[in-house]
Amino acid sequence: MRKKILSAMLSLTMLCTALSGCGNSAAKEESKAPEQNSSEAKGSEEKAEANAELEGDITFWHSFTQGPRLETIQEAADKFMEEHPKVTIKIETFSWNDFYTKWTTGLASGNVPDMSTALVGQVSEMINSDAIIPLNGLIDDIGRDKFYENALNELSVDGNNYAVPLYSHAMVMWVRKDLLEKNNLEVPKTWDELYEEAKTLTKDGIYGLSFPCGSTDFQATNFLNFYVKGAGGSLLTDDLKANLTSDLAIEGINYWLKVYKDCSPKDSINYNVLDQATLYYQGKTAFDFNSGFQISGVAANSPDLLDYVDCYPIPTIKGTEQKGITTSNQPLVIWKNSKHPEICEAFIKTLYEEDTYVKFLHSVPVGMLPAIKGIEDSEAYKDDPTIQKFAHAEEVISSQIPGGTAIGFEHGPSVQAGILTNQHVIEEMFQDIITNGTDVKTAAKAAEDKLNSLMEAATQ
Repeated sequence: MRKKILSAMLSLTMLCTALSGCGNSAAKEESKAPEQNSSEAKGSEEKAEANAELEGDITFWHSFTQGPRLETIQEAADKFMEEHPKVTIKIETFSWNDFYTKWTTGLASGNVPDMSTALVGQVSEMINSDAIIPLNGLIDDIGRDKFYENALNELSVDGNNYAVPLYSHAMVMWVRKDLLEKNNLEVPKTWDELYEEAKTLTKDGIYGLSFPCGSTDFQATNFLNFYVKGAGGSLLTDDLKANLTSDLAIEGINYWLKVYKDCSPKDSINYNVLDQATLYYQGKTAFDFNSGFQISGVAANSPDLLDYVDCYPIPTIKGTEQKGITTSNQPLVIWKNSKHPEICEAFIKTLYEEDTYVKFLHSVPVGMLPAIKGIEDSEAYKDDPTIQKFAHAEEVISSQIPGGTAIGFEHGPSVQAGILTNQHVIEEMFQDIITNGTDVKTAAKAAEDKLNSLMEAATQ
């Protein structure tokens, strides 16, 4: 049974009061009750407060470390500060992994920002730590019906929305069409087909498929989740316990060990997400799993290969059609320690203004898909050469977003799902098996026990 996460919440209300019209008669004016005059005076004060000029300094932590995204966010902040000269927005950037360490260690000392990006799996941990505030009012101001319901649901607990989704993407299978054609191969639809084709293509300086299990990231968890969830299973039980010793999970672990042995560079035992993606960017792998960010990576590293990259749904055991496995609705949060949540809210609202929002999405075209409805149909959004060139890839990724969830969120948002990805226990399990030769079932049981201990401690 899930723990009640918050005992007290800070709620933000935007003040907006309209003054009633006055009668023409002086007698009517004089006959007003003192309480009514007092009420109107208070309304005037509240209206003045709502329209008061924003003033104060905020710090914004984000993980958009790549040039175009970083620059677009900085431009938006600069524009906001120009329009609100008494506001200062200090931006600091951290990698996704460094950010997790930064906020978890800084929480006790209060060394956290006013607002930040986050990974979906971290939001539940932030809520459990009473570290962030509900954003119901902000979402209503932007337009609740503009957001996709599943994106809001993943960021909500007990009817409160604790984060606002900035963009969405889904994990898909990326292929090298030229290598498939050269070897008379079709796009694989089953895991067995993928393994056989990856093994065939592991030659001439090309790896068929790299399997990453570096312990500073959650890529091995991600890959194992593809296999298990694609077959209708989960890495968590219905009562939110780790589930690594089921027949399906053991089958998935053995599958990825086989891929590592026969199709992958041996250094991938220490790969994080960027190490893994870079192999595909540079044309050194035939298959990979990632979002539309692959396109900009190939464009920067091997532009001559752009005509040969495309994506398809992730395989399943039997080749049955699936509508999504892992979806990410990347959120923004406001921290409870912030002295100026009103500035954070006002700035976040400007990020969804169409010109700013489209420019942000275009900084990584197809990599970041709109989290609000209607943008994908606008001429401004579609007027991008990469989006036009990779229309098929965008269609495939978009089709996988509605049916997918963050890892472990098929049971709803939970601290347990965050621990599953953020503690890197599954990565350590794979490293133990590969390096020390530990029996698969023994290693899986040890990892399952460790995760359950961590989950129990976090939910006491």
